[in-house]
Order: sequence, then structure tokens, then C-alpha cells
Amino acid sequence: MSFDPTLLLYVLGALLVVVGIAGLILPALPGPPLVFGGMLVAAWAEDFERVGAVTLIVLAVMAALAYLIDFAAGVLGARRYGASTLALWGSAIGTVVGLFFGLPGLILGPFAGAAVGELIHSRRIGLASQVGMATWLGIVVGAIAKIALSFVMIGVFVFALIV
Repeated sequence: MSFDPTLLLYVLGALLVVVGIAGLILPALPGPPLVFGGMLVAAWAEDFERVGAVTLIVLAVMAALAYLIDFAAGVLGARRYGASTLALWGSAIGTVVGLFFGLPGLILGPFAGAAVGELIHSRRIGLASQVGMATWLGIVVGAIAKIALSFVMIGVFVFALIV
């Protein structure tokens, strides 16, 4: 009796997708790449018969786009209000520091960092608060886009499996 790794690959693929979905909210995990990795493993489990190269390329592009949007959204939000380089650095530092304070840190860190950076640069509290809020809104929009694209990826994968 020989061992068939197919079931193990399906379980690994499903586990990667589940961890990737958790990573859509938890910043320490790269959600879209993990979701894609799980789908790739599941496609491999069935020898790419139903989910082939074209579908996997589309899914990979969507995962990369979701990751890029999530990364760039906060910067674009800040730039829309004329954020200085110090505000952008402040947002990045605030995001990293916020990781250590759980959900409140993730929400307030980028805002506070951008606002403090802009305040140091411009010495204008009104502009600093606008830049902080724009940065935070950009991050929220980016997170929503990342989540939406990841679930569209799952839909494309399931569609390819059943058609």
C-alpha cells in the first residue's frame, strides 16, 4: 500500500488559505500571498487539471495587486493632502510601533505617526491632523481592497474547480 500525498496537499492548501484569510486582518501575516499559496498547493494536489496556468497567473496577479494596494494606500492617502516626507516616515514608524499594541495600536499608530511627522515638518496642527486622518483613511481603503481582492481570488479559484 503506497502513500498518496493528495489529501495532505489539499489539507495544506486549505490551511494556507485559512491562515491567509487571518492575515487579511493581522498585519504580521502576508494575507494575499498565503491565500494564493494555498490555492497553488491545492491546484498542484490535483495535478493542475482543473486549475491551470492561466488561472494561476490571474490569481498571482490579483495577489500581487492586493499586496501592492495595501502597501501603497496609506501613502497615497497622505500624499493627497500634501504630506511631507516626515509624515510618511512617521506613518511607517507608527505602524511598526502600533503592532506591539494590538488592534488599538494598528488603528492609532499610523495616524499618530503621520500627524507627529507632519507637525514636526510644518508646525501646523490643522494640517498635521488632516494628514494623519488621510493616512488612516488610505490604510482603511487599502485594507478593504485587499480583503475584497482576496475573496475574489477565492471565487475565481472555486469557479475554476467547478467548471
